[in-house]
Amino acid sequence: MFVFNDIKNLQQHLLTFNNDKSIGFVPTMGALHQGHLSLIKKAQEKSDIVVVSIFVNPTQFDKPEDLVKYPRTLENDLKLLESVNCNVVFAPTAKEIYGDKITSKSFTFDGLEHQMEGKFRDGHFDGVGTIVKRLFEIVKPTNAYFGEKDFQQLQIIKKMVENHSIPINIVGCEIFREEDGLAMSSRNTRLTDEHRLAAPFIYKTIKKARKKFKKNAPEKVISWVKKKFKKHPLLKLEYFEIADEKTLKTIKKKDDDKRYRAFIAVFAGEIRLIDNIKL
Repeated sequence: MFVFNDIKNLQQHLLTFNNDKSIGFVPTMGALHQGHLSLIKKAQEKSDIVVVSIFVNPTQFDKPEDLVKYPRTLENDLKLLESVNCNVVFAPTAKEIYGDKITSKSFTFDGLEHQMEGKFRDGHFDGVGTIVKRLFEIVKPTNAYFGEKDFQQLQIIKKMVENHSIPINIVGCEIFREEDGLAMSSRNTRLTDEHRLAAPFIYKTIKKARKKFKKNAPEKVISWVKKKFKKHPLLKLEYFEIADEKTLKTIKKKDDDKRYRAFIAVFAGEIRLIDNIKL
């Protein structure tokens, strides 16, 4: 496994492979878990070389304290990557990526950025667009792999690739869950024992909401979920929305020709957890 911290040496290494070799790319912010490893395994199925980036991107944090608290576990991450036979790791500094000015560029994602997470995290998707586009320019992958836990982010990256005519195939991968249903996330390690025991309630509730959606209007399902969380002593609902998968706009009525997904954000103490489920 090759580990690079600078762009020049990474690109020189990637140039040693023939042009007919396909590169699978998995961008991460480190604090790796089995969910990340599942993306790498998917990439290995379809790629000759797999590149994983580890970079905690400062421009996508709307709260400075979240950036400070984000877990950084590079040594352990490298051990995990070696265990799954990852080929190349790119772990740059912020200066290597941004130079002396750490700022994000402005993006338009055809309105996708204004829904759900965009309403609560100011500038978040400009930061995501900035770093993902920059990493794509550096690595030049054939395919890039993203988990569906951040489904809105996945759709936004697909839109960015389309809008900027970037020749990369974006592959969405199913949510990888703990045995109790909690969507795997680097944030889970920051949960207190009490909140960790409570957190699976999120997935249990949206699974029940999926069943209710078959026979009930969206408004009724949303109201039911809100009532469930209002009664919960440890989890605080930030939002629950039922949206069109393509536009991410909240729906008021169902159309048989469209695909829908339920999206949720919940606070377990100070830790914010997101999840979603196909309806």
